[in-house]
Amino acid sequence: MEQTLTQPKDFTDWDNRRFYAYTSYLKRKYGGRVQKVSINASFTCPNRDGKVGKGGCTFCNNSSFTPSYITPKSTITHQLNEGLGFLEKRYNRSKHFVGYFQSYTNTYGSLDELKEVYTEALSHPKISGLVIGTRPDCIDEAQLDYLQELAEKHIIVLEYGIESCYNDTLDRVNRGHSFEDTIKALEMSKNRGFQVGGHLLFGLPGDDRQRMLDQVDLINDLPLDTIKFHQLQIVKGTIMAKQYRENPDFIKLFNKDEYIDFIVEFVERLRPDISIQRFSSEAPPNIKLAPDWGKLRMDQILNQIEAKLKEKDTWQGKLFL
Repeated sequence: MEQTLTQPKDFTDWDNRRFYAYTSYLKRKYGGRVQKVSINASFTCPNRDGKVGKGGCTFCNNSSFTPSYITPKSTITHQLNEGLGFLEKRYNRSKHFVGYFQSYTNTYGSLDELKEVYTEALSHPKISGLVIGTRPDCIDEAQLDYLQELAEKHIIVLEYGIESCYNDTLDRVNRGHSFEDTIKALEMSKNRGFQVGGHLLFGLPGDDRQRMLDQVDLINDLPLDTIKFHQLQIVKGTIMAKQYRENPDFIKLFNKDEYIDFIVEFVERLRPDISIQRFSSEAPPNIKLAPDWGKLRMDQILNQIEAKLKEKDTWQGKLFL
């Protein structure tokens, strides 16, 4: 039976929001906004280069989330200068800027290779730390020991692409790792002085609503500090786009209202000390095939999610077991 937590008198610890926003976490820990500056260090993935598979994840096209200022053939320093030139004006109240190794798998290399690219980024006078996106099957103790050393002087965040807690779903999208790999990587990464985050993707082929919702209990058992949620989008240049064109009925995509209802139900069961970085994603319209949510931006979706939480008089962790 679900256990309902006592409703707090107010939500001041969460900056008067009904969920634990990552911005609230950063404000308390670092004194203000921490802005990411994206970097492409020309890494690849083991399910692209043949180590565990070829073709990459069936849903993945890095152009769907890579900023326009990223040019992977340029140096890391040049990319940081380009990004900072734009972001310092837009986010001029940021307390810190951190280099965001976002594209592909950014621990997929030798320790010497990683040290070279991370050191260059951290050598930039305006960069206070790193956010490193990777896969749970591409980390080892030596790399984690190095990140632990960096975390003594810098902001370090290690983000794992979990995507699904079900092995059959991971196989279906050619992910190339198991949920057991995720558990192992997170256990290796905990209590090392850096933040540990995860990505979860909702709407993958074969997953119905209840099956996706049931993942919350598995997520709650993981040593995560923060999490990102994404709804599946079909984007051009992917295997899934080809599958969708050939048979649109092979997958049931969320419409906007369905997703908001689902994410609210998921969040009210989510462990309340996991900070939420985002609830949705926004692929560029020129490459997105489906679903059609009109011209809504992520901030507008967020506003509707917060309105739904208030309408239902619920909050993150209200039904946490």
